[in-house]
Amino acid sequence: MTSGQFRPVPQILLELPPAEQQKLCDEAIAILSHLDWTDIVQLTALVMGNASLQQKLTAVLINYLSKELRAEIQYRE
Repeated sequence: MTSGQFRPVPQILLELPPAEQQKLCDEAIAILSHLDWTDIVQLTALVMGNASLQQKLTAVLINYLSKELRAEIQYRE
């Protein structure tokens, strides 16, 4: 990434090469694989209702961005 260049996370994810998107997806699926869900609405409800799952998925994303892309994470409210 270019130093000092702010880009929102969704933009970064959309611009990743397909192989990198798949790698990130595989890591998220490993966390979600033990859940019993039938559609995205149910999966979303399960994740949004479970702080531990949210933390694990956020950690996957933060670790990928900081280690693989060497991005600096800035938190804003």
